Amino acid sequence: MPQNAPDIPRLILGSSSAYRKELLGRLGLPFETMTPDIDETPQPGETPDATALRLAREKAAAVAARAGAALVIGSDQVATLDGEQIGKPGNHDNALKQLQKMRGREVVFHTALCLWDGRQENAAAAAQIRNVQTLVRFRDLPDAELDAYLRIEQPYDCAGSAKNEGLGIAILQSIHSDDPTALTGLPLIALTDMLRNAGVRFFGLRNA
Repeated sequence: MPQNAPDIPRLILGSSSAYRKELLGRLGLPFETMTPDIDETPQPGETPDATALRLAREKAAAVAARAGAALVIGSDQVATLDGEQIGKPGNHDNALKQLQKMRGREVVFHTALCLWDGRQENAAAAAQIRNVQTLVRFRDLPDAELDAYLRIEQPYDCAGSAKNEGLGIAILQSIHSDDPTALTGLPLIALTDMLRNAGVRFFGLRNA
């Protein structure tokens, strides 16, 4: 099982998301979770990718301020169609409107990731940050199918109203990304790069 090197501080996932928690668990590293308390409202004139990157950094920084010398993971996701941000629907009616708007169309999901190293005194040096894009094309399905899907899975806490790790895969036509877990909310390829840069070792071997 992969393990931290003895001198690596504890690892904290700055999120209450069950999806991100499950994904991080795949790495086999011991970790804790803490919920960041920040305002996630997009700023006026802010681009979708800038919103995702800012919020990922703010989430990690907020938890790091309470955690001390720890590695803190912050992540945020913003979906966009024609440059317009698509947030979490919150309820059935909003989710149906989202899916109606996106059917037959390609949606860009910006999944931003920040790893904050609490051992660093300089905040600029503490944060590794990256935006991973995923292009998702939705099937052109009738209202009845979209409505039925929503009533079964109720993905009202997911940007874009579809859980690709669940039944939502049936309403998607294609997914293109360099990081296959990015769409679910935590890009593990990017994260393992960052952890290696921070000195975390995998497979019982020290990184070169």
